[in-house]
Order: sequence, then C-alpha cells, then structure tokens
Amino acid sequence: MALVEFRNVGKDYASDGQKVRALDDVSLSVAAGELVALVGRSGCGKSTLLNLAGAMDFPTSGTVLIDGHPTSGASDQQLTQLRRDKVGFVFQSFQLLHTLSAVENVELPLLLAGRSDARKSALRHLHAAQLDGLEQRLPHQLSGGQMQRVAIARALVNSPRVLLADEPTGNLDTATGNAILELLLRLTRDQNTATLIATHSADAAAIADLIITLRDGKVADIKRQ
Repeated sequence: MALVEFRNVGKDYASDGQKVRALDDVSLSVAAGELVALVGRSGCGKSTLLNLAGAMDFPTSGTVLIDGHPTSGASDQQLTQLRRDKVGFVFQSFQLLHTLSAVENVELPLLLAGRSDARKSALRHLHAAQLDGLEQRLPHQLSGGQMQRVAIARALVNSPRVLLADEPTGNLDTATGNAILELLLRLTRDQNTATLIATHSADAAAIADLIITLRDGKVADIKRQ
C-alpha cells in the first residue's frame, strides 16, 4: 500500500478576489522505502503538494491519503495525531530551537508525546545522522550541514511513515548538500519511510527513485530511475 497517495487532487487559492489553481488533477503515490523528488519552476505547486502530503493543508477536490488515512474530514485531534505519528518535516532553514542543544531539539517531539525513552531515542537518531560527539552543542555551535542533520534526526525520531523535505539542501554548499542527500536516501531505506523532496537541485533529483516534474500545478512528467 502506498504511504502517500493523491487521487485526482486539485487545490485552489483566492488571490485578489480571483481563484488561483495551485494543483490541478494530480494523482501520484509513494511507497515505503521510496524517495521521490518533486521538481519544477518556482510556483509550479511543489510546496503546495508537500503541505497537502503532510496534512498541513487540504485539497479543494480529490483525496489525499497518508498511510491509508484520508486527511479531509478528519477532526483536529485526529489531524494532530496523524501529523505527530505519521509525518516528519525537514525545512530549508532547519527550524531548530536555538536555546536547546542538539539532543534536546531531537528529543522534544518525544517529550511532548509523553515518551519516557526520549533521551535514549534522540541519542540513537543523532548517531544514525552521524553526529556523535555533538549532542550537547547548541545550533550556533554547529555548521549548516550539522544543523540539517539534527533537523533530519528530529524529523525521524517519532519513526514517521512519511518524511517531507522542502529544499533541504537550499542553504548548503554543494558538497554538504550532497552529503545530506545521501543521508536522506540511507535513512529512507533504513527506516522504510516514504520520502518526498521538493527541490531545484539536480543532485537531489539524481538520487531519487522517482522524479515528478510539476508544471503549472499539473504533473508534466514522471520518471522512474
């Protein structure tokens, strides 16, 4: 079963009193252990698609399913649980809390969920992200690549079924960005997540199992590698 599935999804926004169609009849699916790159020019619908895949927004038409659960029609409590238990987010700007150490940033989602093994799990995920010895450092004491590794560890600490990354290498140099992409691919395989990356990076597209090109809110091309 697909972990992320879009069935004839459309998404409209209002702008200056006019309807703007951000996504138009999009159908796609992402399976466990699969990394998908969403590519296309700015404004083509990549970020909208990620927001829908993470239940941060909802389709105007069609159906979005996360691990078999439709996002539309769910209660606020169900949506909160779905995002907490099923989805991990990685952002271009890292979104770390600067007063917390690396390990504290990673364990925070588990503490909020009432998990008693928060520190142990956070340390395990920092190790998987190759951050041994940096657990107690604050974000300003880390490089950009290290901060993104902390963000990835935090996104995966709840063992989500779906990992969403919006331009995860956009603020990094080429070598560091490629290392982050290799980490995302390895963790996608190891943790059997369905990973979607919105990117302008040719290197990110090159490692993907599937490249989905969006143009004016439509799927213009799907290429399996």
